[in-house]
Amino acid sequence: MPHPKNQNTVNQLPVLFATLFLCWLMPTPAMAAPYPRESPVVQAVGKVSKAVVNIGSEYEVQGRQNPFSGLGGNPFFDSFFKDFFDPGIERRTKRNSLGSGVIIDGKRGFILTNAHVIAQTGIITVTLKDEREFKAQIVGADPDSDLAVLQILSDQPLPAVAMGNSDDIMIGETVIAIGNPFGFSHTVTTGVVSATNRSVKTEDAVYHNFIQTDASINPGNSGGPLLNINGELIGINTAIYSKAQGIGFAIPINKAKRVISDLIQYGEVVPAWLGIVVQDMDERLARYLKLPESKGLLVKEVEKGSPAQTAGILEGDVLLALQDRNLASAEDYHTFLKDFSAGDTVTLKIRRSGGIRNFSLQTAVFPLALSMDLADRLLGIKVEDITARSRVTYHIGAAKGVFISQINRQSYLAGIGVRQGDVIRQIDQVTINDSQDFQRAIVKYRSKKSMVLLVQRGDQGYYITVKL
Repeated sequence: MPHPKNQNTVNQLPVLFATLFLCWLMPTPAMAAPYPRESPVVQAVGKVSKAVVNIGSEYEVQGRQNPFSGLGGNPFFDSFFKDFFDPGIERRTKRNSLGSGVIIDGKRGFILTNAHVIAQTGIITVTLKDEREFKAQIVGADPDSDLAVLQILSDQPLPAVAMGNSDDIMIGETVIAIGNPFGFSHTVTTGVVSATNRSVKTEDAVYHNFIQTDASINPGNSGGPLLNINGELIGINTAIYSKAQGIGFAIPINKAKRVISDLIQYGEVVPAWLGIVVQDMDERLARYLKLPESKGLLVKEVEKGSPAQTAGILEGDVLLALQDRNLASAEDYHTFLKDFSAGDTVTLKIRRSGGIRNFSLQTAVFPLALSMDLADRLLGIKVEDITARSRVTYHIGAAKGVFISQINRQSYLAGIGVRQGDVIRQIDQVTINDSQDFQRAIVKYRSKKSMVLLVQRGDQGYYITVKL
């Protein structure tokens, strides 16, 4: 028979075990501390979100409209009521084109966004996170890079994003996208950098040097910031690739900086000029020139008074690299040159007489004084401003633009029937009102593969695509 003391101890064992078990379940002071919820992503979003804006663009669409069209979802009403309304009556409706932007200069109120966000513009309204609204002015837009700069005026400094460096992006690093997809303001998505230097082909153009990410980017995100984990701006999100699912693209901020500078200073991007006309190299041409390989580009022409002529570049030289980037095609040359502004210094790698030489050149702005000679070389025409006399002579009427005063009979335009006295009203996206507009358009698009001209004769206008 157990001793009474031992019996008490045995009886207390269940209570003791239960107490120890409860103590084990109870958290210690260290365990009770909350998990740190303010992650680096949360901190980055907190730093930048006030600088992200919603862009609303109202524009008018003209069209004839039956006000009873589609009534009740029954097509009967369309056919029944259509005869009661004059088909010549034009109705105007307004639509909102929503996009995103980010303030890059709080003192001057500059906002960076995509060019396609404001492509159909009327009144542009910018809404901040605190719901303040501003009317915005377009400082400049560049469809080729799909970038635009807006400006809003405020009595107080505005929140602005800190600029990052897109040249040191690491594959796999965390990125954050903020924007207004489908009208949902200040939506945050995260992902990683999937790739850099991506080229994206759309129906209208080919865009180069994109950052690829798996952060969701949808319509409405366009123009919004892509941030690194420190909350620094490393790219501008763009939703130009409609087939992408789980794939987002952003314009690197280092590429955007040059465009921003030109848009603020000139209202447009001013192409850097070296004065070299290049031709693709192939094996047949390499054998003819007795070259050891078919790499690089043939320098077909060196323009007079150009930086290339000053530096000593010669026709017949083979251009191998631009700023340490190897050149495989003329498209490479023109694409790489877009990364530089007028006044930048670049290095060219040239093969000449069996040897390799490096040349240092300072890029310049193409002089407008040479633009008419350039038009003659590219299009085979000379143009003049329209005068009262030329209106009578060529039956121009009230058309605005420039008229063709001379045309090369061997040119493509002459071959399809364009003739002296025809009026050029537009070149690509540039409306031509006078010879200065014509000169600027020729200089702007001189490096493209083709130009689209709107040519008018009498009351008829024709769009003509000219390969360059």
